[in-house]
Amino acid sequence: AGLLLAVAAGGRGSPAGDQESPPGSRFVCTSLPLDAAGAGCPLPPVPMQGGALPPEEELKATVLQLRETVLQQKETIGSQREAIRELTGKLSRCEGTDGKSAGTWKNEVGKGKDTMGDLPRDPAQVIDQLSRTMQTLKDRLESLEHQLRANVSYAALPSDLREMLQRRLGDLERQLLSKVAELEDEKSLLHNETSAHRQKTETALNALLERVSELEKGNSAFKSPDEFKVSLPLRTNYLYGKIKKTLPELYAFTVCLWLRSSASPGIGTPFSYAVPGQANEIVLIEWGNNPIELLINDKVAQLPLFISDGKWHHICITWTTRDGMWEAFQDGEKLGTGENLAPWHPIKPGGVLILGQEQDTVGGRFDATQAFVGEMSQFNIWDRVLKAEDIMNIANCSINMPGNIIPWVDNNVDVFGGATKWPVETCEERLLDL
Repeated sequence: AGLLLAVAAGGRGSPAGDQESPPGSRFVCTSLPLDAAGAGCPLPPVPMQGGALPPEEELKATVLQLRETVLQQKETIGSQREAIRELTGKLSRCEGTDGKSAGTWKNEVGKGKDTMGDLPRDPAQVIDQLSRTMQTLKDRLESLEHQLRANVSYAALPSDLREMLQRRLGDLERQLLSKVAELEDEKSLLHNETSAHRQKTETALNALLERVSELEKGNSAFKSPDEFKVSLPLRTNYLYGKIKKTLPELYAFTVCLWLRSSASPGIGTPFSYAVPGQANEIVLIEWGNNPIELLINDKVAQLPLFISDGKWHHICITWTTRDGMWEAFQDGEKLGTGENLAPWHPIKPGGVLILGQEQDTVGGRFDATQAFVGEMSQFNIWDRVLKAEDIMNIANCSINMPGNIIPWVDNNVDVFGGATKWPVETCEERLLDL
């Protein structure tokens, strides 16, 4: 509830909000009962109890009514502060007159009755009282909101429904986290692929720029020790190349080389390895219309290779003494495999490696009908069986992998009888053949 003060001026019933009264006017201060209704101090509406609405709806309605009450109290406090300040000024004028005037005023309006005894003298007390009332209403509002949340969360929802909602929320959270993780992984993969592609592109461009610079300078020297080819243009018994380095004792090997044959029928002998007492220790030969053959210790295996079309081809042959297992690769693809080729026979050391001719004795007695005619490059030998992916990468020119037993370097190859060495980039020439 609130308190209202009405002030009458000089018995003429002038309202308290009139302009300042002329000198000699007097004010009558009258107290109103607490139950008097006033527009400036509305009572909070009382929520209906026991109605047809469910408890949750009643609580919501009560909360809304209390919120409206708090807003109205705030507006009331603001308006009453102005009224209190105005009344305080007028009360000060009432109390500021001398005793005689005060007595006369009392006799005129109330026969000496003190009408201010029911009101607090200090306006701060009124404000404090209203503040306490508003705080009480706020506390009640918070209590009702808390009770409403509790009722809606637990009383209104069955336990099965709560558990189902919790499970669904947990599933949604896990799905969200999984999706975030997938997006992060995709982002990381995309970044790595983009970086790798950019690096590969930059490497290729740099290589092309270097090559163009060399061509512009007219430099005919070898770009590196392994970028050259041996050319054997005629089918004779005196054109050949020789590897200066010999082989150690081997229990397995891989031989890879680039070939471009320019004669038919048969490509002849790309390479042969002879040791004292065995001229056919390792031989790769295609003689006449026969298939390509691999000889180890004079034992023969036919290879499913087809390289007599006048184009560059990458050839790899692997062998191991264990059960005599062999594999044949052409342009990175495995075309054949077999076993029982000179099983448990180690390759003997200290022999001679010849390019382009078949040896009947160590280092000599060549037969022109078995000579290779064409070009070869990148002749490398390893003392182990290379993996298929390594062979594929070598054939695709994606890696440079020189042999650990016989590497293809310029100072390890001598040519005789009119055979020549020329600078070449085999991968570039292969692209011209496509």
